[in-house]
Amino acid sequence: MADAPDAQALRARIAASFDRQGLMTTLGATLAAVAPGEVRIELPYGPGVTQQLGYFHAGATSAIADSAGGYAALTLMPEGTEVLTVEYKINLTAPAVGEHLDAIGTVLKSGRTLSVVRFEVVAVTGDDRTTVALGQQTLIRIGG
Repeated sequence: MADAPDAQALRARIAASFDRQGLMTTLGATLAAVAPGEVRIELPYGPGVTQQLGYFHAGATSAIADSAGGYAALTLMPEGTEVLTVEYKINLTAPAVGEHLDAIGTVLKSGRTLSVVRFEVVAVTGDDRTTVALGQQTLIRIGG
């Protein structure tokens, strides 16, 4: 089933912003799913995103979590706006090892100025999924 026009427009708007992020390009992250209030970013395993033991680096894990949360908030903002992270807290709950990481941002509260988002990062190998990070962030709307 094809996306509805509104869903296509939302994905295009989020993708246009995502594609301007140099860090996501450098890491090799991709925008995997976009829905109102929820975004998933995927990061494949590779030597450029690891730490000394071969796990995904916490910086890479945190970066995709921050972006997934930010874009989840942006899905509920008017066109012509962007968001900036005000603060976030992340707990690294297990070594991040797998074929790729999925960062899922889900809006808890969308306000006119501030939004609060929960995020989870999951390491994926085949059908196995392990939560490797959990967190929450506050974002501020800019523009519009």
